Amino acid sequence: MTARPLIGVSTYLESGARWGVWELEAVLLPAAYPRLVQRAGGLALLLPPDAPERAAAAVARLDGLVVAGGPDVDPARYGAERSPHTGPPAPERDAWELALIEAALAAGVPLLGVCRGMQLLNVALGGTLVQHLEGHVERVGVFGGHPVKPVPGTLYGGIVPEEVTVPTHHHQAVERLGAGLVPSAYAADGTVEAVELPADRGWVLGVQWHPEQGEDPRVMRALVAAAS
Repeated sequence: MTARPLIGVSTYLESGARWGVWELEAVLLPAAYPRLVQRAGGLALLLPPDAPERAAAAVARLDGLVVAGGPDVDPARYGAERSPHTGPPAPERDAWELALIEAALAAGVPLLGVCRGMQLLNVALGGTLVQHLEGHVERVGVFGGHPVKPVPGTLYGGIVPEEVTVPTHHHQAVERLGAGLVPSAYAADGTVEAVELPADRGWVLGVQWHPEQGEDPRVMRALVAAAS
């Protein structure tokens, strides 16, 4: 039997989470992420925030990496002043996930960034973010949907060649692309919805939407295949 590839997924760090009789500091992740990894043929391993200098050792044990969605990236990470629309910073998570991304890029470990994960990939490569845009959140706490159109000839365009409606919940987006990144999908309003590195840089893809909240496993299956 072929071993299932080990796919690490980054997690939240929350000061107070409630379950049963407990309210404690917790690392957590929506269950849809590991379930999608499992459906796609991988073994999911949750990666709580840790010291950034330990990221390379963690990535060395993985076959693939998913940087999950979550809070806004601290604008200081890309040299911008904080907008009133930008949420509170998550410094431990920013530092850890940026280190994970840098380690995966250096080691050639297949990497998928989801929403915030795509934005962090862009920042890690020197790009900047739009701190607020309208029309990509249906309402707070509810995933909406809108169509995205792939760019032919790209990695994403090869995985999903047709226009599809995707689950979405975000108010920030790529502004200036990071070094080497190319856009591989767009929303109808021109927002960059997917970015990737050229094939000679390995399997590196970021999507602005939340594939774990939908029924289409193709993006995660492609990551798991690259990690196999």
